[in-house]
Amino acid sequence: MSIHVQSVTYMHPDKDVLFSNVSFTVSQGEKVALIGNNGSGKSTLIRLITKELLPSEGQIACSDTPYYIPQHFGQFNRLTVAGALGIEGKLCALHAILQGDVAAEHFTALADDWEIEEKAVAALHEWGVSGIPLSHPMHLLSGGEKTKVFLAGITLHAPTFILMDEPTNHLDDESRMRLYRFITDTTAGVLVVGHDRTLLNLLTSTYELTAGGVVYYAGNYDFYNEQKKLAVEALQTRLGESEKQLQKARKQAREVMERQQKRDVRGKKQNIKKGIGKMAMDTLQDKAEKSSVRLGSVHADRIRQLSEEASELRKTLPSLRAMKMDFMASSLHAGKTLIVASGLNYSYAEKPLWASPLEFVIRSGDRIHLKGGNGSGKTTLLRLITGSLSPIQGSLMRDKELTYVYLDQEYSIICDELSVLDQLSRFNSKLYDNELKTILNRFLFPVSTWNKRCGCLSGGEKMKLSLCCLMVGAQTPDIFILDEPTNNIDIRNMEILTETLKAYQGTLLVVSHDSYFVRQIEVDKQLELG
Repeated sequence: MSIHVQSVTYMHPDKDVLFSNVSFTVSQGEKVALIGNNGSGKSTLIRLITKELLPSEGQIACSDTPYYIPQHFGQFNRLTVAGALGIEGKLCALHAILQGDVAAEHFTALADDWEIEEKAVAALHEWGVSGIPLSHPMHLLSGGEKTKVFLAGITLHAPTFILMDEPTNHLDDESRMRLYRFITDTTAGVLVVGHDRTLLNLLTSTYELTAGGVVYYAGNYDFYNEQKKLAVEALQTRLGESEKQLQKARKQAREVMERQQKRDVRGKKQNIKKGIGKMAMDTLQDKAEKSSVRLGSVHADRIRQLSEEASELRKTLPSLRAMKMDFMASSLHAGKTLIVASGLNYSYAEKPLWASPLEFVIRSGDRIHLKGGNGSGKTTLLRLITGSLSPIQGSLMRDKELTYVYLDQEYSIICDELSVLDQLSRFNSKLYDNELKTILNRFLFPVSTWNKRCGCLSGGEKMKLSLCCLMVGAQTPDIFILDEPTNNIDIRNMEILTETLKAYQGTLLVVSHDSYFVRQIEVDKQLELG
């Protein structure tokens, strides 16, 4: 029982190759991570395995149909919960039979699965979404609830193989822990695309997807990370040695040529003194020139060989270019009161969001982790803090000179109809065009992407462009507010973001269910919503 991916290449419709020569196997019971930079094709490879897409070259063979937990960006909104679970046909057949319609096609569709409804309700309960009817539209569910519906399908279908694409993106702490326990205990084969490092450390092997194939690491994420560092250090050492040899060869070539030229000059002077005729002098000069050419050619070949070797080593090294944010330290003195909430509440459909109105103070220099389960009102509170919503009860006082940058989950500052460059220009107040282009390049938006429509960007690209806009529009914010900032960026850029937030000296308010990330950015306070 296994999944075999053999020499698979995938090309976009415009013939651009996304990845090539990908080969690996996942056997029953194996727990495998698939990682790679944004845009490397991880989600595409998963869709190839599920046969949603077809490879341009190569073959994929599955001995059993894998169960797929996809990323969701609204593409399932037209379905009901039963439709997302893949049981709508069975439920329709069951209800038709119970109402007296005994047509043969209903019994065929049901396939003797008479308890399908009870099993589905029990599965939803197990994954923390009890009380949601199977007929409920998916578009009315939160992101976390949608993920839990797909997770409930594991219990319902008991698959041999499970494919997961960023399964923890929208899950709260409790649901993440439930998923971690499942991963630890399951006997199914599991292939996970993700950047949740806690989850990746529960898996027993790692494949890194690149344009040229996959690289196998016989351990979890921490093992991969250590091996990657050692490999990069070894490559950098080899590159350093190669460049030293290249410099040495060039120096030797110069010295040899200089000595040869000096010998030629001395020989010419001596020949003149000896009274050697012009014809003989020309013959000697020709021999000297040919000797110099041969000598130069030998050194040129050596230099070319070393130069090519250094160039290949540079290509082998992973790109060290990555987004670097220049959010400078706030000029406010530590401890200054910035925000005071007193008896604060908000309501939806005339129902208070929080059972107990909120009371809190945020001071300059605080590093706060805003915690709470799905639906506890974290995003609503951020909107109250930024002023895009007004309290229904109580008050929220802000320092009148307070400045902030706010990055929400939907990247709502991005206009899908604008080009990448036009989007950034919208936020620009004082930089020249060439400075904007330099910033885009630093955030890994090369020239070829500047006229790309923002609606065509991946989630990770929208994240990076949002950060560009925020950096251009507010150079020294007093508060940096982020709502689930690690959901759509790859591990490399997550580490860059982590280092940036650690270095940032202003006030930090972060919503995140990624405990690894929260520990790394060194928060010192918690604000928990019930």
